[in-house]
Amino acid sequence: MPKPKKRGSNHQRGAGGQPRSVQPFSDEDASIETMSHCSGFSDPASFTEDGPEIDEEATQEDLEYKLKGFIDLTLDKSAKTRQAALESLKNAFSSKILYEFIMERRMTLTDSIERCIKKGKSDEQCAAAGLACLLCVQMGSGIESEEIFKTLGPVLKKIVCDGTASIQARQACATCLGICCFIVTDDITELYSTMECLENIFTKAYQRDRDTNGVSSTHNTVLHISALLAWTLLLTICPMNEVKKKIEMHLHKLPSLLSCDDLNMRIAAGETLALLFELARETDADFFYEDMELLTEKLRALATDGNKHRAKVDKRKQRSVFRDVLRAVEERDFPTEMVKFGPERMYIDCWVKKQTYDTFKDILGSGMQYHLQSNDFLRNVFELGPPVMLDAATLKTMKISRFERHLYNSAAFKARTKARSKCRDKRADVGEFF
Repeated sequence: MPKPKKRGSNHQRGAGGQPRSVQPFSDEDASIETMSHCSGFSDPASFTEDGPEIDEEATQEDLEYKLKGFIDLTLDKSAKTRQAALESLKNAFSSKILYEFIMERRMTLTDSIERCIKKGKSDEQCAAAGLACLLCVQMGSGIESEEIFKTLGPVLKKIVCDGTASIQARQACATCLGICCFIVTDDITELYSTMECLENIFTKAYQRDRDTNGVSSTHNTVLHISALLAWTLLLTICPMNEVKKKIEMHLHKLPSLLSCDDLNMRIAAGETLALLFELARETDADFFYEDMELLTEKLRALATDGNKHRAKVDKRKQRSVFRDVLRAVEERDFPTEMVKFGPERMYIDCWVKKQTYDTFKDILGSGMQYHLQSNDFLRNVFELGPPVMLDAATLKTMKISRFERHLYNSAAFKARTKARSKCRDKRADVGEFF
């Protein structure tokens, strides 16, 4: 009788075209090897006093060895292997600055991303588009990034405008197109061309409200939202004369999207309106909007919405956003937010800054804090100056013990629970009764 084959034997053979299992870039890799914001390299409080010393040079070599393997696997015949490799590269790029490593391999990475977007299926295209965003974030604004965008820009536009491509892929490519253009484009013609491409997508949401034949469906709403947000991001870097043209073109049409059934579309439209009003008042202190009364009525209704057919979580989120939007439109006010990262803090004090921060936070995820500390491009965008260098002695004085952190978290949890209980008991949210 023939001997039975050992299970999993194929996974142990990498040569000869046999299938290979991809070990994804794990959380452990991110915390130790990539010095993510969750690790002691970005959070001074997490350094241990008597912990073992880490050989940074050996760790960096191990990381680069893994990343080289992932880059090779983006050309694998298996779609699952390619997608896993793309996701692993995304995790690494979002959690550590790898400028020198990427600089040497930028064309290889660009070719791999282009191939995956052109020939891959929906999930692979989404992963490749996300990696393209992170590639440009890592490289920052410069000649190298422009070369990357010149290669990927036409491919991204083609997918965005391709009605036969999956909605998820078109959505990811629209976001990628906006972010990459924001980072690298010095050519004003390319900026206007990209904005026009995105306009052609989200303006179809205007038509849907008047479409009685049901040609446009809610299936496309996620694409319209991504295109609108990417377009809004690019509007923040346009010359003022172009901003005026766009405001005249869209300000009277955007309020129609506030009646959309999709919560995220209503929020995107509301925040875009607030940003347009902010830009309009920067260009003209006496800016006057003819339908102000009708608009404020709509915004106030959304800020106090108590529709029983909507989920409570959605209603609370909507009311919170539109209270701020209403204040921006009526009172020219913005609720300042503070973002802490390491020993530094940043104040978000306008809608332009909020839109930019939210966009990069969505792309970088949990790595946003680390990049705010170390990424020269992002620090330049948010006017944070050069990275703050801290020596070991300073980091040690900033250390908080585990017991102190536990006490603080416990106290914060109790205070939060009490505050929420009072709100529930007193029905502090008056909007529930409308």
